[in-house]
Amino acid sequence: MKIIFRGTRGSLAAPGPETARYGGNTACVEVRAADNSVLVLDAGTGIRRCGAALPASLRRVDILLTHLHMDHIQGLGFFRPLRTPGVEAHIWGPVSSTLSLHARLSRYLSPPLFPVRLRDLEAKVELHEVPCGSAQIGPFRMSAELICHPDAAVGYRLVSPEGSLAYLPDHEPALGVRDFPGSPDWTSGAALAEGVDVLIHDAQYTDAEYPKRVGWGHSSLSQARAFAELVGARHLVGFHHDPGRDDDDLDRMYADASTPALSVTAAREGATISPERTTAATDGLR
Repeated sequence: MKIIFRGTRGSLAAPGPETARYGGNTACVEVRAADNSVLVLDAGTGIRRCGAALPASLRRVDILLTHLHMDHIQGLGFFRPLRTPGVEAHIWGPVSSTLSLHARLSRYLSPPLFPVRLRDLEAKVELHEVPCGSAQIGPFRMSAELICHPDAAVGYRLVSPEGSLAYLPDHEPALGVRDFPGSPDWTSGAALAEGVDVLIHDAQYTDAEYPKRVGWGHSSLSQARAFAELVGARHLVGFHHDPGRDDDDLDRMYADASTPALSVTAAREGATISPERTTAATDGLR
């Protein structure tokens, strides 16, 4: 399993010389298996470069959307495989009690916001609403769960013979909790992340910033670390970097973030992680 970061920024793309090292594109993570199966986590502006890097021979791609805020879907219309005849594209996204996934995505992929309608994409597109239990996608066992974030939002867990990954890029598990973290049984997203090799988790704020942003659906780095320790993750990758934070700010923020029991790094656009399988990882939710 290769995890390739194509977009690491949250809320708004922030390209420029001051964000060149950690990246300015919004959320997109490519996951490749040894058999060249491809999953794409979220479709922020980083998905354009992801699509350009995929082989022309690719005939199936799965896009797993955590939620439908613009910073997570803005790149969909620029993803080359969706504009390629003969490609089978599966888009997974959160269920809603009011509108179908098709209806909600069509609000963006249609005029006046975008010139090409969802129905006119050249690929064969199939939509799936989650949570829907677990599903087998190539060598990956995928599980999804609703998590704490404004509007319908899910996190994902991927397990394969090559390793395990949890992806919770917009997540506020400390919301409404007097002393965080508490029991994992009552913590948003804990079952998804239990024992994973790599946890990609929202770490948008500092401890000083968070009190003024309670309820916005994001976490501080220290909360992300506490969550990772609670679930027994091996490697925490802080994600969804604030658009106002430059590379030097992130260097300072993560300088002493690791602990003896937990490796903590900041997501960098273009970086690749190859996790090793651990016995702690399970094939789905308990």
